[in-house]
Amino acid sequence: MRRSSRRRRTVSAYREGDRTVVLIPARMSEAEERRWVTVMLDKLAAQESRRKLGDSELAERAERLSEQFLGGRARPATVRWVTNQNTRWGSCTPAEGSIRLSHRLQGMPEYVVDYVLLHELAHLLVPGHGQRFWQLLESYPRTERARGYLEGVVAAERLPQLPAARTE
Repeated sequence: MRRSSRRRRTVSAYREGDRTVVLIPARMSEAEERRWVTVMLDKLAAQESRRKLGDSELAERAERLSEQFLGGRARPATVRWVTNQNTRWGSCTPAEGSIRLSHRLQGMPEYVVDYVLLHELAHLLVPGHGQRFWQLLESYPRTERARGYLEGVVAAERLPQLPAARTE
């Protein structure tokens, strides 16, 4: 949150690495600030969901992540989005070298998609979730943050839906 005495009415937001910066006029109350933060986070999420990666960009991203975090050892034959995974974020078939990511990841922050992709890349090298597997993911600096984000999404999906607010 950044307050500016030069801003009079406008509110804007942008991503700065793994942080979101919301710019508001200095005179805004705390209640207005909270409301605008929610509005701007929703707006950014909508913008990001429109910028979806295609399968070819996903494959390029996998190659870059493998180089950066796995020494280039994980080389998938295919990497693609799928719409039939509603309980998993991704899956890997090491024998075929195929990686599939759930379409539900589209529009999530890049570090989350990168984590899931790296997780599946690691399965090309180590099939299970034992100590060797988790050691491969230690080099990715946002592992815990991404896992927390995904856990939050799952928890939010389990919350009862509130009725829509009525305006009268």
